[in-house]
Amino acid sequence: MQPRPGVKEKAFGVDFRRVNEETFWIDAVDDRTAHDEAAVGRRVAGLALVCAVLFGLATLVGFAAEAYAGPPGPTRMVDAPGTLVEIPAAIPHEAGDMVDSRIVPDLRWLAARYPIFVTDGYSGPLADGEQIGCDECHASASDHLNGLAVDLVPTVDTTTCDANWVPITALALWAEPEQEKPVSPFRWVGYEGDAGHGCGNHLHLSWNHAPAKPFELAEWVEVFPVAPGAARKARKKTVPKGPKGGIVQTTTGGVGTHSN
Repeated sequence: MQPRPGVKEKAFGVDFRRVNEETFWIDAVDDRTAHDEAAVGRRVAGLALVCAVLFGLATLVGFAAEAYAGPPGPTRMVDAPGTLVEIPAAIPHEAGDMVDSRIVPDLRWLAARYPIFVTDGYSGPLADGEQIGCDECHASASDHLNGLAVDLVPTVDTTTCDANWVPITALALWAEPEQEKPVSPFRWVGYEGDAGHGCGNHLHLSWNHAPAKPFELAEWVEVFPVAPGAARKARKKTVPKGPKGGIVQTTTGGVGTHSN
């Protein structure tokens, strides 16, 4: 083809026999190097995304495998008197958080297997009148008012349902494989499908216990044994004989079926 008059011809030295939809790059100059670098960058980003997804799935499968193995032994009733105690340092938590002493071994066991952080335990007044916990955060019938519930988030807390929440989701499925059907010793599990709970928010765990008024320690608590030699034949879930209730701090309100 003859060059058009008045138009300067410039040789680019491009072999157009190798051009197709993927490699064709139009510019003032032949910048194939930049194009190749961009393509490599996209491939690397895609590979990183695939690896992240596979890692997340592998992590979830690993946690789920242990989760569906069940508790470390038959649950049992602890009718020895409990006390409100500060959560031990071995269990990541907000400073000052307290729970009923009878669920501390269970919390230790959970913390050793799941990266949990306790954001709230007992919520209410202490004997000296000091108020601890998240006041007005919980329902009037919440087990937080008896020290027998905890709110959990990942140790790397985010408000987005991301990879940090994978083990918390696995723990929720371990405690409640089917919605509204928690496994013993849990009384209520608040997560996906429960208002104000879920991935990116928090996981709520409540332990089964004897009827108790708000700010009162329950007469008995159901736990799973975790200490050496603690496993024993499961006892029937009945309220032990004797006075109902526990160590009273305040005697108002009551306990409902669900709490948060």
